[in-house]
Amino acid sequence: MTVELVTFGCRLNLAESETMRAEAGAAGVHDAFIVNTCAVTSEAVAQARQTIRRLRREQPERRIIVTGCAAQTDPAMFADMPEVDRVLGNDDKMRADAWQATRSAFDLDDGEKVAVADIMAVREMAPHLVDGFHNGQPRAFVQVQNGCDHRCTFCIIPYGRGNSRSVAMGAAVDQVRVLVENGCPEIVLTGVDITSYGADLPGTPKLGALVKQILKHVPELKRLRLSSIDSVEADRDLLDVMADDERLMPHLHLSLQAGDDLILKRMKRRHSRADAIAFCEQIKRLRPDIAFGADLIAGFPTEADGMFERSLALVEDCDLTFLHVFPYSKRPGTPAAKMPQVEGRIVKERAKRLRDAGEAALKRRLANEVGKMRHVLIESATQGRTEHFLPVAITGGVAGEVRAMAISGHDGARLSV
Repeated sequence: MTVELVTFGCRLNLAESETMRAEAGAAGVHDAFIVNTCAVTSEAVAQARQTIRRLRREQPERRIIVTGCAAQTDPAMFADMPEVDRVLGNDDKMRADAWQATRSAFDLDDGEKVAVADIMAVREMAPHLVDGFHNGQPRAFVQVQNGCDHRCTFCIIPYGRGNSRSVAMGAAVDQVRVLVENGCPEIVLTGVDITSYGADLPGTPKLGALVKQILKHVPELKRLRLSSIDSVEADRDLLDVMADDERLMPHLHLSLQAGDDLILKRMKRRHSRADAIAFCEQIKRLRPDIAFGADLIAGFPTEADGMFERSLALVEDCDLTFLHVFPYSKRPGTPAAKMPQVEGRIVKERAKRLRDAGEAALKRRLANEVGKMRHVLIESATQGRTEHFLPVAITGGVAGEVRAMAISGHDGARLSV
């Protein structure tokens, strides 16, 4: 039996799972599950623990290796689980020598469980080249950045990822080229805070420069996307390429988190409500058909009714199509955990209202697509995605093809052709 990955959380974790699959295999690790955890909410940690227990019950003969952000921030918790054979830190999981040491520990059965280095001591980021994605998906994630220099009061992730560091521009371009040469039609640039890209590199290039270089030096690339961005860090080159090159897809996911200025200040965010709305309006002037997604937190500590209503109003004020709603999750060690908390019942109610608003916004966008011609990336025999990341129900087709399709309707969740 080979190594199997179970991945929680963000697109960055998905990209890193592919590297781990290759490194573990090269080191000779086998008959193992690698659980790549997320720490963004307490629910995500609980889901990982439940999964670990289930894997042990279902296949007791296989080793279980736990890594990712939750393993980095609380390695002892996972080491104390009898189901877990090894805990690897977030930097360690990307290094060949850590996987070789894991193989040796298993071979010798020496009982050592934890290999978690100080993530804050990591200052550089080596590129991790993969030539394709194991699951055959036509969309590949390329990690160009890791870590975060900001300290939002609700967020545990910097303590799981360390400070911001970037992949050299040439190495990032090379990775994209390899994937495209192997038939991947769509690339997603990912990281923890990708709009901080380049601050640690010689010449301090920005994300927009990287995007331009990829599109220039990999002309065969059909579609390029960005993972979540921080609008306040968007640079002029990025705006220019969004306006000028149709291969950069008209879809941006924004790290907004809230729509009330006092809550944003208490979150230690660097933008105001007006900044968020102005950015969306600016992008719509440059790319009128843009589709926006956003992260929003419901029930942040001290959030009163009027404050929540201003967050809810962002759905229309920013013309959001896709919402990623987080009920506030108290994370020990963060400043927000010490603030006056909102009652759990109210948090759940506000999260539901946000999700309902998101579903209504998606339905409006789907309805507006009817009658239009879109270029659809075929993901499977039953689904594809438009340039705007809208799902399309299809029949047949080869994964990886990009086909022009006339949109004939929708069912409230997916477009139809």
